[in-house]
Amino acid sequence: MRERTLIMVSGFAATGKSTLCRLIGEDLKLRVYSGGEALLLAAKRFGYNPRGLEWWDTKEGLEFLERRKLDNSIDRSVDEELKKIASRESAVIDSWVLPWLVDEGYKIWLKADLEARAERLIKRSKLDLETAVTTIRERDEVNRQLYYSLYKIRLGEDFSPFHLVLDTSRLETMSVFRIVRTAIHEQFNL
Repeated sequence: MRERTLIMVSGFAATGKSTLCRLIGEDLKLRVYSGGEALLLAAKRFGYNPRGLEWWDTKEGLEFLERRKLDNSIDRSVDEELKKIASRESAVIDSWVLPWLVDEGYKIWLKADLEARAERLIKRSKLDLETAVTTIRERDEVNRQLYYSLYKIRLGEDFSPFHLVLDTSRLETMSVFRIVRTAIHEQFNL
């Protein structure tokens, strides 16, 4: 690759961000960074015991989400670290808000309807349907409020930073990957 390749994937929970980032990273042999994983490390510093990204779907994970609303330094520090990475290296970054905070790179927003997201959450976190739907709605609302208060970003409404907005509701994982891979390869002349 001749130029630095920076790819950012954003979207609400259970839209396929982490899986897509992993596949893109493998395909392009790029390091993958996750805002969610960085926040899990922050949760550990506050005495929580998160085990994997599905932890966000637990009562304790939702509790930490509420705590983040009271202490915006948690998210700001994670976002600053991701901005540093984005400014210096080729990478794939999974982040809810980085596409609004960084000018360069190829930016992808993944979306999916509530039913598809709930099905994914049920598989990932072994929740029942009612709990999955409630969890998604709570996480979406808390994150909308949080990132609006921090950066005036309207998650799920403002798609202006994105090169590609893709609805993953009815697409298989590899179909999403093939679509995005084609777009990235065209963007970076790979």
